[in-house]
Amino acid sequence: ALLSVSALGTRWGCAVPWDPHFPMVPALLTNWKMEEGLIQQEAARLALGPCSVWCPRCKGSHRFAGAFAPAPRFSTKPWLRCLWEHSETLRPASVSLPLALIPWCHPSLSLPIPLSPGAVTPVKDQAVCGSCWSFATTGAMEGALFLKTGVLTPLSQQVLIDCSWGFGNYACDGGEEWRAYEWIKKHGGIASTESYGTYKGQVRSEMLAKITGYVNVTSGNITAVKAAIYKHGPVAVSIDASHKTFSFYSNGIYYEPKCGESGALDHAVLAVGYGVLQGETYWLIKNSWSTYWGNDGYILMAMKDNNCGVATEATYPILA
Repeated sequence: ALLSVSALGTRWGCAVPWDPHFPMVPALLTNWKMEEGLIQQEAARLALGPCSVWCPRCKGSHRFAGAFAPAPRFSTKPWLRCLWEHSETLRPASVSLPLALIPWCHPSLSLPIPLSPGAVTPVKDQAVCGSCWSFATTGAMEGALFLKTGVLTPLSQQVLIDCSWGFGNYACDGGEEWRAYEWIKKHGGIASTESYGTYKGQVRSEMLAKITGYVNVTSGNITAVKAAIYKHGPVAVSIDASHKTFSFYSNGIYYEPKCGESGALDHAVLAVGYGVLQGETYWLIKNSWSTYWGNDGYILMAMKDNNCGVATEATYPILA
């Protein structure tokens, strides 16, 4: 339910919400009503399945989390566990699935097999820094390192943000994964989050995960991307995340008719799996907008029509 005007004024510390000294309130309320309408349209469009958690304003997923109190989050079971049980190609024979340990998935469309979880670290948060490229890079590196060593080690985005300027990356103003791979290759690996810590601006930490190069998966080839995930673990991908429907995603398989396949790719994320749910094929995508976004930081993105370009620019590293 909408907060009353008086409640809004109290929450923002205003005696009267239309006070001329606080001119933003009318604009905020107008925008909120518009976005509320969009959310309700999406709720009506999506057929909520067995794993649905419909609460788009839960956990601060909207931009006015500070102005409107979030509602409780209701679910009969954890979303990823539910997805694990209902998805035709994600379902294992008998595997418990801790939330932070998401496996990559077998490409078979008919034979579910037990999988070893552990290739994916917990969801991270890039906050207001436009450094998605560094999170996608480290996510792919973490998966590759786990496959080689059996140890899941969180790797440092910060070292890439601080130090890969000379390779064409621009820290919080954007970058590209392949440039980050080139930096990692030249410097003999990448530091762990623990060893590098916060900003240092120097490459003196212990380097892990040396690489010999990286692979650009055939553009637009969904089968090739699925094979890459199966054989090499999580894959860094670029998507069109410019639509409000993406910002407000809460559940279900995301399909945006207005999404571009290539020309509008503006966000880097990590493809950690894929499957079929209620007859629809999807990618399981890990974002870097914290667990307060989406379904605990994850989104199911439709494979249909290569929607939003998931299969357009996929990359993964080759460890030495």
